[in-house]
Amino acid sequence: MKLKKKLANKQVLVFLTILGPGIIAASAGNDAGGITTYAMVGAELQYKMLWAIFLMTFSLIIVQEMAARMGAVTGKGLSDLIREQFGVKSTFFAMLTLFTANVAVTTSEFAGIAASLELFNISKYVSVPVMALIIWLLVLKGTYQTVEKVFIAFSMLLLSYIVAGFMAKPDWSEVARHTFMPTVEWNSNFLTLFVGTVGTTIAPWMQFYLQSSIADKGITIKNYSYERIDTILGAIVADVIAFFIILSTASALYPHGITIESAKDAALALKPFVGTYAPIVFGIGLFGASVMAAAILPLSTSYAICEAFGWESGLDNKFEDAPVFFILYTVLIVIGACIVLFSSQLLVHIMLIAQVINGILVPVILIYMLKLTNNRRLMGEYVNSAIYNTIAWITVIFTIALTVLMFVFMFQ
Repeated sequence: MKLKKKLANKQVLVFLTILGPGIIAASAGNDAGGITTYAMVGAELQYKMLWAIFLMTFSLIIVQEMAARMGAVTGKGLSDLIREQFGVKSTFFAMLTLFTANVAVTTSEFAGIAASLELFNISKYVSVPVMALIIWLLVLKGTYQTVEKVFIAFSMLLLSYIVAGFMAKPDWSEVARHTFMPTVEWNSNFLTLFVGTVGTTIAPWMQFYLQSSIADKGITIKNYSYERIDTILGAIVADVIAFFIILSTASALYPHGITIESAKDAALALKPFVGTYAPIVFGIGLFGASVMAAAILPLSTSYAICEAFGWESGLDNKFEDAPVFFILYTVLIVIGACIVLFSSQLLVHIMLIAQVINGILVPVILIYMLKLTNNRRLMGEYVNSAIYNTIAWITVIFTIALTVLMFVFMFQ
């Protein structure tokens, strides 16, 4: 009996040691741009896209698990494998696209920091530079273990959106109906929001970050069963939170015809219909999501680009050992913070456009991942199963079709 208890305690300890990359990567997808996109979906479409979140959870689990498995089997990041298997030209194109999209998304994170603290009467001219410096120092001076613990703590703040969802008192029968009965509107607005929702739920940068962090943490296939739980749990929790963000705005704002243009607008608009504390709950979640993603977005970009071109990377390195890694990280933070500080226009458009770009990129990154995870020479016995390939290819085809339809309706 004592031996069984010791073994159980040991297994829990191993899981807690490994816990992190999956939860952090998936939770960071619920960033400022993601929260704004989900809030717009709820306010403009009510419950009509809940079925998409439900189905995308299965796709997210598959995609995240593929990235995690590749990291554990090969000990390498995704961009490193793309360069090795597909050549420098393909890698350069992928990295240029990723960098461009991530500049826009990083900017949206600092917009989220500014918006969340403005709810507590703190000016963006104070919040943005202070948080940019704290985020920069955290990564520059911290170890992987320290940074990961901070990220997990900020992930927990996202649970406030579940509270906000219940506070909004949704019509649960309608919620159930729209969760299991798909609704599609054939117009530009619906399809653009749909592509943006795909882009923020299965963001390409999440796969780069997850695989790199697993390689950086030294997780191998020996302990992969624990990381698999972390990855699946992270995907489920992240999409439950997304579900409740849509619920809160759909229940409180849609019946009154209130449209929003930012997560801050959503927080303030909830107050008359949900209660005084709703903006506070919404603001806490927005702050946690924005800070975490403002650190992870530049980090994932630095990992990806350095791995792609063979430069040294990793949080446990000193600046002089991995200068390009830390310079890229710094540049992205400075660009994102400065755009928010010196521009009062178009930040909302940047947020939504960034998510739409991510949605367009999802099939491209997924095709790379499918080729890699089905390469028996690379993955050995850990190649994809038939069901993984089926779900992943359905996601690819569906997203491409969705993107094509979006452009068709956009230019009609």
